[in-house]
Amino acid sequence: MNRRLFITAGVIIGILALVGVWKFLGQEKADDATKQKKPLPIVATQEVKTMAISRTVELTGSVTATQIARLASPGEGPVQNCRVREGDVVKRGQRLITIGRSGAAAAQVTAAAESLKEQEAELNRVKILVQSGAIPGSQLDGARAKFEGARALLAKARESAGDYSVEAPWDGMISKVLVKDGDFVAPRAPLVEMYDPGSLVIRFAVPEAQSTEVFKGMPLDVHLDAHPNKDFQGKISRVYPDLDTKSRTRTVEAELDYPIALIPGMFARLKLPLQTVADATVVPREAVIVTPNGERIAFVLKEGKALRRKLETGIEGDGRVQIITGLQPGEKVVVAGNEKLRDGMEVKAQGGGGK
Repeated sequence: MNRRLFITAGVIIGILALVGVWKFLGQEKADDATKQKKPLPIVATQEVKTMAISRTVELTGSVTATQIARLASPGEGPVQNCRVREGDVVKRGQRLITIGRSGAAAAQVTAAAESLKEQEAELNRVKILVQSGAIPGSQLDGARAKFEGARALLAKARESAGDYSVEAPWDGMISKVLVKDGDFVAPRAPLVEMYDPGSLVIRFAVPEAQSTEVFKGMPLDVHLDAHPNKDFQGKISRVYPDLDTKSRTRTVEAELDYPIALIPGMFARLKLPLQTVADATVVPREAVIVTPNGERIAFVLKEGKALRRKLETGIEGDGRVQIITGLQPGEKVVVAGNEKLRDGMEVKAQGGGGK
């Protein structure tokens, strides 16, 4: 009885073992099938090109006038005749504002002119008398001194009369009028501001890190918010000799290559190329991977495999990177799907347009 039970148990164990082996072999075949059906990584590629590349810095600035006059009151008194308003175009020597005391100053000029005439007549009379011997020659020196004194008083009176009117120093446009008729002003109080429209430039600040790389005549691209659908070219016209101690920037001025309508205060966006390589080997920025240890690499597609290349890079600009060593023009470099690639991994390329 016991022997029969033992045989039966052995048969059952054998059957179970065969079933386990069959399941294991079946699972292995299923895993192999799954591995065979696993799709290859899909990558996008672009061709390595030879083209010009520039290292640029993007800055902002504004339109400003370099020739500005802030005209002040030469003396105290009421504003009697303010002849200009903002936006007026004025000519050199044109009277802009008159201070009320000019009437009294004009009267002083008239009185000084009459006194000069009297002293001149007296000097001529004394000359005749001295020549005739009627009076001593010493009296001629006194008459001449009085004449020169009267002439000096007339010059001073004329200067004072001119002090009570404000005139344009050169042709320009009025930008601010700070007083109106009836205002009483003190000496040296600001009255009017004007600028020369021909002196408008684009002024901007260059950070200290690039301050030694800018120079007069350097070209740049300009975009003005007031002209949203146009880009302009210009050149640096002036580089200030020192840095601003607060902002640590260097002031630079630029002029456009051809004249357009500019207004002081316009906002400008600038792109300044600091370095250019005419025939550089370049790739899109997305092709370059920086490893945790700081190494720069890229993957090229060759015979269906992604091959790892160590790179030495140069300047960057406009979404491209200069390749000094590691890639050759005409090779296909992976620009998408390269995050988890390994050297020699089989991949499938898709949608690789050159750029």
